[in-house]
Order: sequence, then structure tokens, then C-alpha cells
Amino acid sequence: MSVPNHYWGKVRLSAKRDYYELLGVGRDATDEDIKKAYRKLAHRHHPDKNPDNKESEERFKEVNEAYEVLSDPEKRRKYDLFGHGMGAGGAGGFEGFGGFGAGGFGDIFEDIFEDFFGAGTRGRRRAERGADLRYNLEISFEEAAFGIETKINIPRMETCAACNGTGAKSSTKLSVCPTCKGNGQIRFQQGFFTLSRTCTHCHGEGRIILDLCDKCHGKKRLRKERTLSLKVPPGVETGSRLKLSEEGEAGIHGGTPGDLYVVITVRDHAFFVREGNDILCQVSISFVKAALGGKAEMPTLTGTMSLNIPPGTQPGSKLRLKGKGIADVRGYGIGDQIVKITVEVPKKLTPKQKELLEEYASTCGEEVDPAGGGFFDKVKNMFE
Repeated sequence: MSVPNHYWGKVRLSAKRDYYELLGVGRDATDEDIKKAYRKLAHRHHPDKNPDNKESEERFKEVNEAYEVLSDPEKRRKYDLFGHGMGAGGAGGFEGFGGFGAGGFGDIFEDIFEDFFGAGTRGRRRAERGADLRYNLEISFEEAAFGIETKINIPRMETCAACNGTGAKSSTKLSVCPTCKGNGQIRFQQGFFTLSRTCTHCHGEGRIILDLCDKCHGKKRLRKERTLSLKVPPGVETGSRLKLSEEGEAGIHGGTPGDLYVVITVRDHAFFVREGNDILCQVSISFVKAALGGKAEMPTLTGTMSLNIPPGTQPGSKLRLKGKGIADVRGYGIGDQIVKITVEVPKKLTPKQKELLEEYASTCGEEVDPAGGGFFDKVKNMFE
């Protein structure tokens, strides 16, 4: 059948560009490749970035149409087989920017909106988590070794009990915002898009306070000092942090409270020094006890005990008391107490003591030098 010549003037001929070519990807492109290409082009040709630019506007429409098809596995299969003549179930089913249905098109479009207008463009103001707090606690060496249960006073922001965090004197003193009709958002037209922004009248609340709470004056929270029980486990050290979940400041708009972190500082001990889970100390014994051996009273974290000094103990020797250290904070046993020995030499001797030492030196073949002070002074200098 022939078409009369006067019909050709009314026939609009158009050739659509290949969808893969539009997005700049190959036919073997993965879903992720297609998504990345679409996002890049959508940003570049978005009408808000190119106002009054018809060419960019048309390109933006084409890019969206191409993504709507290629992001849907079934539509892409039909397009690969039949091209633009894929039938009613193909590209002809594209509904513009209201059809955010299958294929994840709506999700990615929301991502682009967030890039342009911020994450707070949808819905009422979101719940905000309360701030975390820090408390510095100083404890003794013994308290760190054995643990302690104590009370701490924490100043923090808490939800106002009088208004239950609404900021209003009563529930009847809250009214739906007349500007956003309770949505917390104002919708407006931008080209062929309908967008939204936070309502400046109610600041995204959706409600306005007609009469402020007498306690918090509309701030919804009050600063209070709260006493908390704290259990410090054995084995903590300076810099250890204890977390008390949801004991920080109260959240806003129904948000969860923050956490409280207690940071430990351990005071120095007059006698002991910590090294890992071991404790170190230094003890002086007499020259006679070092030579002949014996017992010495030794302080420990749990009280005084008798320490066995082996005969011939040398200055600087280290003796170990098993299990007399500090418990591991993770429960991996208990450290030891390590005792460093120093030998104490008396500064003065009686004539009889000198005589006995010089006699000892003589039996050892040691020469006595009267000008140098004798054998005793040599011994003394050796241990200093």
C-alpha cells in the first residue's frame, strides 16, 4: 500500500541512539559498570547544574531512559535481542521520573538527590544519637591490681522529665506546623522535578511549640549530675578505657544516648614498679646475709612474706616470687614479683669487726693495705 505524498510532511522520523553508546559502555558491561557510567553522566547533565540548557536536559532524559532499560535484567535481555523495537514491555514502559520501580532506579536516583541537596531532604528530622562523654578516674596502684567498685558523678544532658523531651508544657501545647502541614519538609518544583527541603518554620520537626516547658524552656534536655556505679576490673593500667554503654548524653528526637568512657590513671607506688603484669622492687641485704644466705622480710601486694636468700647471692641478682604480681585484665593469669638484690655494706666497723675481716682476708690470700683503709674499704667500694 502506498502512502499519499501529503502524509510525509506529518510523519516525524527519529532514530534513537544505542543505549550502550549513550552510557559509554560496552555490551558486555557489568551492572556495576552501567551504574557508575549512569551516575557520572547524570551528574554532568543534571538540569540544576545546567540551567536553561535544553541540550543537557534532553541528554539527561536520554541517559535516564537508557539506564532504566539496561539496569533491568529482563528489559536488557529484550533490548539486546530486539533493540528499540522491544515491544510494550521495553523502553516504551519508561514512565519518566515518577516510575521509580524495578531495577533499582529509584535507589540510585535518591543517591544523586543526596549528592545535590544533602542527606536530610527526605522525611522529618531524624533521631540524633547523644554525645559520648569522657571521665578521667585516678586510682591507686593497689586498686589497679585488685580492682575496685566505686561511685562517679557525671554531669550530662538528660531528656527533660517534665515534658518528656517535647519542649512543650503539655501535649496540647504542640501544634502541627502550618507551613509544612506536619511533614517537616517543603516541596517545590525545580524544572520537571519535584524536590523538598527542610521546613524553616519548624526546622524539620513537623510540629511547633505553642507554650514552652517551664523546666527546659523548649530545649528538650537539661544538664544534670548523675551518680553511677563503676566496677574497675583487676589489672587495669594508665590509659585503660572502660565503656559504659548509653551512659553518655541523651539523644534528640528519640535518638539513643551516647556512651560514657572512663579513662584510668594509676598513681605511682612508693615501692613497686609495674612492668606488664609483673611488679618490680629492690631490696637491700647485709654483706653477711648475701655471703651466708638466710631469710629476709619482703613486702608484697598482699602483705609481708619471708624471702629465701641463697648463699653467695650477688649484688644485682633477681629473685622471683611466683604469682605475686598483677592479674591480667583479660583473665590470662597473674604476673610475678621480681626482687632485685642490693648488698648493704656498713659504713663503720668496730675494731673487733675489722680484725675479723682482715683475718678473713688473710685466709683468702687477700693482702691488707693499711694505707688504703684495709680490706673492709675494698669490700665497701666493690658494692658501691
